Amino acid sequence: MACTTILAGKLATADGSTLVARNEDFGHAYNPKRFVVVEPDQQSRAYQAVTNKAKFALPANPLRYTAVPEIPAVAKRMGVWAEAGINAANVTMSATETSTTNPRVLGIDPLVKQGVGEEDLVTLVLPYIHSAREGVQLLGKYLAKYGTYESNGVAFSDKDEVWYMETIGGHHWVAQRVPDDCYVVAPNWFAVTDFDFRSQDAMASNDLEQLIHDHHLNVDGGDRYNLRHIFGSHNDSDYRYNIPRQWYVQRLFNPGANVQPDDPDLPFARRPEHKLTIEDVKYALSSHYQHTPYDPYSDLGTPAQQHAFRPIGLQRNSEVHILQIRSDVPEKLAGICWLAFGPNAYNALAPFYTNVTATPEAYRNTEEHFNIANMYWLPHALATIGDEHPKRYEAAIEEMKQNTIAAGRHILLTTDVDAAGLDGEVLENKLTAANDQIAAQAHKLAMKCLGSMVETGSLQIRLNY
Repeated sequence: MACTTILAGKLATADGSTLVARNEDFGHAYNPKRFVVVEPDQQSRAYQAVTNKAKFALPANPLRYTAVPEIPAVAKRMGVWAEAGINAANVTMSATETSTTNPRVLGIDPLVKQGVGEEDLVTLVLPYIHSAREGVQLLGKYLAKYGTYESNGVAFSDKDEVWYMETIGGHHWVAQRVPDDCYVVAPNWFAVTDFDFRSQDAMASNDLEQLIHDHHLNVDGGDRYNLRHIFGSHNDSDYRYNIPRQWYVQRLFNPGANVQPDDPDLPFARRPEHKLTIEDVKYALSSHYQHTPYDPYSDLGTPAQQHAFRPIGLQRNSEVHILQIRSDVPEKLAGICWLAFGPNAYNALAPFYTNVTATPEAYRNTEEHFNIANMYWLPHALATIGDEHPKRYEAAIEEMKQNTIAAGRHILLTTDVDAAGLDGEVLENKLTAANDQIAAQAHKLAMKCLGSMVETGSLQIRLNY
């Protein structure tokens, strides 16, 4: 899946939380998704993939976790694709950022058809980990034992640490802890650059350093390891499809940096020039090169410039999640999944507590075909109307986005206070009610936006006299 990932350490965010965020993109426009809670008794002990029919025996002690899987009708054909979630230990996982590699790597360690892949990873790992480091280690064991049939990046976080892990060939991997005061942007190509095999903030397959030496892979020479140079792709398409997305987000978060859209050596991690917020990350993951000649909606560039680069927010966004672990509230309230479905330029982000056993119906019961009651389908209606005349509907879309986040933030603030002294079923009921209220507000505001667009646009149609 052609996604975009943004990660942020706890000292890089305005409120001290850790953030793992990703757009899940699809091969074409529609890939109906839903937001669910998976209870321990719902977690399979004998998992079988649909993609390659591989079977995996799972432990008998899973944690409860949230996920953003395929709807049942699609899952029967494609598999679960749980994609992202937060478990009962307040550990997050987002999988995957489809990545790239090169023939030298694949010649040494070919991909494994019967291995693990994006379809499987969250289901196989998230229910069994109690820290971000454990997530890296457990997935590393799966890669060593079973291999993988694709190149991927995977993110983990807890309240203190954020890790980005990348697969290498069929069985190898590397993981880098995101510095606490930095953010990372990963756009479908190998992300990790400078790597220290002896650092406490780095992990890798046991023989990876020896593999580099044995096969003369270190193109930079010496003791410096730039893993993007060693294991990444170096294709012409990267300059259209991948590098510009990394450039644009770094341009947003570091406006003083002299970054260029064709620089293949943009750093893996940067310190932002200002503390990052949920709103900053959502804007970046919805962006289409605003205020540059490369924006398809702008008059600044030529037609060639407007279609030169692959946007971050586009019609193939299935969902965007920002997995937040907060440190300024009790642990029972710390996990928040900020979620929106559909094209990011036309959707609005809503926050949901993850310490619950059920999710709101409008986000959970997505149907395979259009239903305006589903929060997956409603943004597609807004995008269908808005795309033809983006400036005409800009104010209505911006109002919806702002008011949805504001309503969600207000409900979180009041619920945090009210729920601080609660436990057990009373706490669960309180958080579930808050989630339902947030979902109702998000749907109401999206419907209001749709109504405004219809009322404005219907006066402009050409069928008049």
